[in-house]
Amino acid sequence: MVTDLRDQLQASLGDAYRLDRELGGGGMSRVFVAQEGALDRRVVVKVLPPELTGTLSLERFRREIQLAARVHHPHVVPVLLVGQADGLLYYTMPYIEGESLRDRLDREGPLPIDDVIRIMRDVADALSHAHALGVIHRDVKPDNILLVRHHALVTDFGVAKALRQSRHGEERRTHGRTPSHGMALGTPAYMAPEQAAADPTIDHRADIYALGCVAYEMLTGKPPFSGRPAQKILAAQVAERPVPISKLRPVPLALESIVMRCLEKNPAQRWSDADDLTDELNTLIARSMSAALTGSQPLVAAPRSMWRVIGTYLGVAIVVAAAARLVRDLFELPDWVPTAALVLTALALPVVVMRARRATERQGI
Repeated sequence: MVTDLRDQLQASLGDAYRLDRELGGGGMSRVFVAQEGALDRRVVVKVLPPELTGTLSLERFRREIQLAARVHHPHVVPVLLVGQADGLLYYTMPYIEGESLRDRLDREGPLPIDDVIRIMRDVADALSHAHALGVIHRDVKPDNILLVRHHALVTDFGVAKALRQSRHGEERRTHGRTPSHGMALGTPAYMAPEQAAADPTIDHRADIYALGCVAYEMLTGKPPFSGRPAQKILAAQVAERPVPISKLRPVPLALESIVMRCLEKNPAQRWSDADDLTDELNTLIARSMSAALTGSQPLVAAPRSMWRVIGTYLGVAIVVAAAARLVRDLFELPDWVPTAALVLTALALPVVVMRARRATERQGI
């Protein structure tokens, strides 16, 4: 008698897929790496436990997944197939060599600024493409972001909505709240206020809020409002403002402004769409690259006071003037020599001030 879910799934799939090993971090699903027989390729098979499938409509689930499967983008892991075998509901996706953002955060904690900007840009680019097709993710979180070399890929597009839409009318019986069996329609730590409040009219800006929560965690090591029970996290998403990132870690003001705008409670005050957010992140990347090429202060450097920079140059100017006077006395040079040195120093100071100001502006001070 087959009692283990893995054995049951393998018996149901037959020769179509040969299950290899189980991956962790599947949330409500069990995740297996498998070899697809027909095309001889490795795929991921995600299967929902039997206690959930009894409340789902396969046709509704399949229809929603088919809509999500239209999303083809370099930063999106697509859904390949959705099916049912002996009462088990499953779907398949390509197997991606790499690790999840969750794994990296658990291992390293806060990430370098450049990595944060790049990952945000890749995810925002994926969201922009999906939103243009009318597909909202609804569960953007580190577990659903895969890192492959220098790129980020978003997985499980449309799955949260597919589960919600296929619950045989349970949404009406619970008035939009999470059903009693605990099937998540999002993850509290990354849910937008309107999503936490079970607003049925949420739009693409819920994904932008979730990306802001992910970015906050990449910068500080924890998402906003962490360390609380789930219900209190949901309440905080609706009513509390997160602690400013700069109080937890020195970051460029421009980046902090981008992330905190993602986290606005009112959707109208967030980025209007993922395109605008992507453009801003591309601008930060371009500025950082320009700083690296010119040898000027990089975007990721710790902020410095403009007046401290100017004070340093003034100190150098005083030393140069004193040295010039000493040389004049030692070598009995004409009186105009130190005067010329002082004049040249004075002429250079406006240039120094402008360079200092531009350096601090690049850092967002």
